[in-house]
Amino acid sequence: MHHIVYIGIGSNLGNRAKYIKDAIEHLNNDQSVQVLDVSDIYETDPLDDDSGSKYMNGVLKLESKLNPFELLRLLNGVENKLKRVRTVKNAPRTIDLDILLYDGIVLNTKKLTIPHPKMHEREFVLKGLGQLEPSLERAFREKG
Repeated sequence: MHHIVYIGIGSNLGNRAKYIKDAIEHLNNDQSVQVLDVSDIYETDPLDDDSGSKYMNGVLKLESKLNPFELLRLLNGVENKLKRVRTVKNAPRTIDLDILLYDGIVLNTKKLTIPHPKMHEREFVLKGLGQLEPSLERAFREKG
């Protein structure tokens, strides 16, 4: 069974554009997912950290054979390959991959919450969703 998933992608360390490109390439090279579309990439100010390092952010639309937890493991593996270091919450990072939406499911566990609980607060997510699926942008703007 194939699932439609929207992923937030971002970077604020090092060669941000290369990290984003490499993350997309890693995902495309995995047989369990296919990147269907990529929004524009926006430069944004940090929301949750004091580093001052600007982010590059966007949204990916994927088709996936994986369940949400398997997909989370895959995304964490891509982050690890691209040298993401997890120190404190919201620390600057080489790459960040977040599951925003997964089909129409609602999930709330210690490991994973879908829809992403802060996506309606992030303009780059709303803009990216709007490019890829305008009805999603409208729905989540109305929630915010």
